[in-house]
Amino acid sequence: MHTPALRLGAGLATGIALAAGVLTATPAVAAVGDDDPSVGARVTTGPAAGLAINEVESNADDTDWVELVNTSSAVIDLSGWRFLDSDSSHPAYTLPQGSTIAAGGYLVVDQETTTRSGFDFGLGGADSVRLYDASGTLTLRYAWTTHAAVTYGSCPDGSGALVDTTASTKGGPNDCSSPVRINEVESQGGTPGDWVELTNVGTTTVDLGGYVLRDGEDDHVWTVPAGTTVAPGGFTVLDEVQAGEDSGTAPGAGAGAGFGFGLGKADGVRLSDARGVLVDEYSWTAHAATTYGRNPDGTGAFAETAEPTKGSTNRFAGVVTAEAWPGGPDETVLAAEDTFTGDLSGLDWTSSASSQDGQLWAVQNGDGLLYHLVPDGRGGWAPTNTAGVDLRYTDGTGTPDAEGVTVTADDPGAVYVSTERDNDVSKVSRPAVLRFATADGSESVLRATDEWDLAADFPGLGANAGLEGVTWVPDAWLTSRGFVDQHTGATYAPAAYPGHGEGLFLVGVEGTASVYAYALMDDGSSQRVATIATPFSLVAEVQFDPTLDALWVVCDEACSGRTALFDVQDGAFTLASLYEAPANADRTLANEGFAISGRCVDGARATFYADDNDTNGVSLRTGTYPCDAVEEPGDGDGGAPAPGDGETPAPGDGGGSTPAPGTGGSSPAPVPTTPVPTTPVPTTPGPAAPVPTAPGPAAPAAPVAPDVSALVDGNRGSVSAPSNVRAGSSLTIDVGTRYAGQRVAVWLFSEPRLLGTPVVAADGTVTVVVPADVPAGQHRIAVAAFDGTVLGWTRATIDPATGSLAFTGAELGGGIAAALLLLATGAGVLVTRRRRTVGSPA
Repeated sequence: MHTPALRLGAGLATGIALAAGVLTATPAVAAVGDDDPSVGARVTTGPAAGLAINEVESNADDTDWVELVNTSSAVIDLSGWRFLDSDSSHPAYTLPQGSTIAAGGYLVVDQETTTRSGFDFGLGGADSVRLYDASGTLTLRYAWTTHAAVTYGSCPDGSGALVDTTASTKGGPNDCSSPVRINEVESQGGTPGDWVELTNVGTTTVDLGGYVLRDGEDDHVWTVPAGTTVAPGGFTVLDEVQAGEDSGTAPGAGAGAGFGFGLGKADGVRLSDARGVLVDEYSWTAHAATTYGRNPDGTGAFAETAEPTKGSTNRFAGVVTAEAWPGGPDETVLAAEDTFTGDLSGLDWTSSASSQDGQLWAVQNGDGLLYHLVPDGRGGWAPTNTAGVDLRYTDGTGTPDAEGVTVTADDPGAVYVSTERDNDVSKVSRPAVLRFATADGSESVLRATDEWDLAADFPGLGANAGLEGVTWVPDAWLTSRGFVDQHTGATYAPAAYPGHGEGLFLVGVEGTASVYAYALMDDGSSQRVATIATPFSLVAEVQFDPTLDALWVVCDEACSGRTALFDVQDGAFTLASLYEAPANADRTLANEGFAISGRCVDGARATFYADDNDTNGVSLRTGTYPCDAVEEPGDGDGGAPAPGDGETPAPGDGGGSTPAPGTGGSSPAPVPTTPVPTTPVPTTPGPAAPVPTAPGPAAPAAPVAPDVSALVDGNRGSVSAPSNVRAGSSLTIDVGTRYAGQRVAVWLFSEPRLLGTPVVAADGTVTVVVPADVPAGQHRIAVAAFDGTVLGWTRATIDPATGSLAFTGAELGGGIAAALLLLATGAGVLVTRRRRTVGSPA
């Protein structure tokens, strides 16, 4: 979630933190010049002349940053300058000593992480960035009204208007090139001849008129006819021969003609824009058995496709490709404007004895509120508790950053909430599941009866990167499918976890982009049972769906609203289907909450979406997902369908909802199409890019350690990681997208020490924890397949573990440190209540 509105009156702990210098800067005086039109995105006079805001990232990967550029011929020193967004109540971030920009150079002001200092607030959809010089004078300001699809960047660097860029170029020259890319090539046996498919990775339609296509021969030149366009995420095919055209037609013979030259066995294609600037090119040394295509579309490397997909999404063997949403195309408003105040996050649908349409639970993260919603009788939904329930920790203090919510079958009269942190101490990670005893949310304030703090399982996790979603899965469902307990390596046995109730809790963690299954015991302890890798850059919500016998995993606007379905295969939750957002939905909505009704009406089940940004004053929307029940589940009894009712085709069945790939055909001119863009999720390396095999998530439990002699210059640099990391904190390693979906082993050398066996995320990264007892100094980090084959290695300097909190601040004086210790001791004296079971009083 981005930039929660924190509760006023943070309390004694925050006061001590301020006194200790934990918050390293005071708010800049922003009233003067905040709306001054003379303060813009660049400085033209004075000692900072040539300084400009060059690129802004507010959304794409949930880590925000601002890039500054120096277009002058002299070094500019920004030490002591202060950085702020549009909210003057935020503590401004003070740039540290040594913050200089060389002539022609760049400086990135980054959001804080556990291994990097920076600003500790997010940049919103409608926001601004402001930079004050050392005297407190507002010097630079840039504002926007909605997130950029990529980034906002100056074109050209430092002097042009800031526009939506083609690609993010953090710390380097902006990419304002044409977003058109060669996407698929047929060089033999096409219909009616060879063809080249183009796609648009940008955000606006591109006019291709005047673009020039060449093959490997400079005298084979063809100009794309005027009026030819390619839409964002769409495809336009350039044919060698148009239908009915004589195959001997000379190249470029008039509008409507094909390009006229064949593509050879060893050949290439080059595309230039109307100015003659090379836009993209691709060459090959042999015909493909099918076609050559990018994986994923528009951005990935070329590989042989599974089949020609002329004019549509590329398909590859062993890759789950995103499908169009099989339900209705719209997300429509469900609750009246201003019902919520923003920050609505988690959702959960349950059956209801009073309404066939069920009921909804919802949580709001910034101010820690719980809502109970029911149909309003007019086609909408409304909370029965208009002000919401004010949530507190077990000792009655704090403001839980409530991100996810669920109810369970084994604990009636209770609601469980997942959190990232206590918003009153917002710089400290506190990933936890809280239990609240309520049947209808009628209380004004609720103190948690139990807390399961999972922080020990996520050392180094960012304070704003914790538990986003939570759901509950019955033990009976898991055991009937042979679910494997990764903790024991054997089939899941509920009796191994006494006092955990009758099911497991699955939590989605934003910072790791993974889902974790936990047994939560009635004594406050917990045990991780499974880790589930996802195809997303972050996880915003998880929902168990007994109707589909599957698990929904949801990403927000960072993944353009995509969702995924997982079912249990070979004992593990496995990706079965990947869906785009509904066709007409706004993909920039911060849909952090998702729920789905268990009731099938007229062939559809209702879906529910919670928009954390409260776009246009609306936080709650609804859509549909198909079902085929003969009877409406819940009619007359208010009950939800039992698991495995089979109302809807199982994940991955297709159900005929997605059209088959295009089979070619002919048209009188290059024809643009606009299918939904996709994000393929590789599970094995593509045939054109052979790599050592790394077993998938069900890999053996004992990977083979690579021999130190295998760490050679030839495979050094194939993976990358930060050059410095603190012992006891997390380390993110870029392995490469070609390994996405595969389980790898991460080793620390000189003596091989296994740091973990994570699954590579869709963005090609893995995250492991460097143990606190690792000696300080330079080490080698190697990533290997389970058979010991080295995929790559790099060097990293391990800094000593300090035991400090996950934020940057001043040293704590003895008196303040003692006060904090007393506070921590008091907070630790908690009476933990046992989890309720069926029949227990609420």
